[in-house]
Amino acid sequence: MKNYFDVLFAFSFCISFGQNGNFVDKIEVSYLKGNALPHTEDMYHLINGHPNGVMINFLKKTDGSKEWHKAYNYPDLGGYFLYQNFRSSSLGENYSVGALYNFYFLNRNLQFKLGQGIALSTNPYDKVENSKNKAFGSRIIANTNVGLSFDSQNLFKNIGFHAGILFTHYSNGRVKSPNSGINTYLLNIGLNYNLDENFVRKVDTTFEKKNYKSPIRYNFVLRTGINENPIVGSGQFPFYHIGFYADKRINRKSSLQLGTELFLTKSIEEYITYYSVAYPEEGISRNTDYKRVGVFVGHELIINRISLEAQIGYYVYQPFKKDIPIYDRVGMKYYFSDNFFGGFTIKTHLFLAEALEFGIGYRI
Repeated sequence: MKNYFDVLFAFSFCISFGQNGNFVDKIEVSYLKGNALPHTEDMYHLINGHPNGVMINFLKKTDGSKEWHKAYNYPDLGGYFLYQNFRSSSLGENYSVGALYNFYFLNRNLQFKLGQGIALSTNPYDKVENSKNKAFGSRIIANTNVGLSFDSQNLFKNIGFHAGILFTHYSNGRVKSPNSGINTYLLNIGLNYNLDENFVRKVDTTFEKKNYKSPIRYNFVLRTGINENPIVGSGQFPFYHIGFYADKRINRKSSLQLGTELFLTKSIEEYITYYSVAYPEEGISRNTDYKRVGVFVGHELIINRISLEAQIGYYVYQPFKKDIPIYDRVGMKYYFSDNFFGGFTIKTHLFLAEALEFGIGYRI
């Protein structure tokens, strides 16, 4: 209960602070309660109750001063704080912070929430003290949130109401094993408070419609980081994922991708050595090539300089076949210019994360 009083105190403080500043136009606070979604057999024993928590969002309304505001029906953007109690002694509690967008549909009565940040786990895996927690192999993990809610902005004066469902995901991207991660779906109900009573959206009467279709462009990207194979304590190694793909922008919001990439994941090389010794009956040679080659298709949702990227691929070369041949990737990309971009993505095999990737690329 003390945690909820701490959260409510922080909420009250932020309202008072926001009324004296202009960088926050709206604050949302939600109570959450739901269920975990076990996606592997070793997750079932961790789920003892119904996870609950509190989410607070600090939002800036878009006012129409930029072209993308109108293109996306004037979304909100800002930051969030999320407290989640898994009601499990092994999983403990998570505290998350990050950035989010609220997109609106159906006369702004339907709200779609998309957030990405980092979380602090109070009870990660420890081989002595907490060996049951196969979900969080490290104290610092990534957090992704997707929500859909009914939203009434002005139910009474500056106070609004929202209710819906929030999907949360936690994973360290196998930076350190174990890392099965965990997903939850939570019913949420809450209030929002509009701080700016005089907020007015600007109407850009000078904006001219633009044809965003463009010729095929070619991209080179290097994604890197560190990860560990599924064997706990096997050590962290660097990886280098080198990609080449073509993209074709088809309208204001969408670009399609087709490409190939080479995966040089050194932790897999170590995994092959371990596997050849530990399971000789499998007939895996320690000289098996650890490299992989994939082909993929993708979609890029272009907002402004920031875009959201999703890809699905297939390994056409995969001598060591401990992972399924299909992989996927989601993340964010930021364009420093028309030619240079950087990004943060997570690569998985369905629900099982393999790598948190930091990328840099060049677009011709």
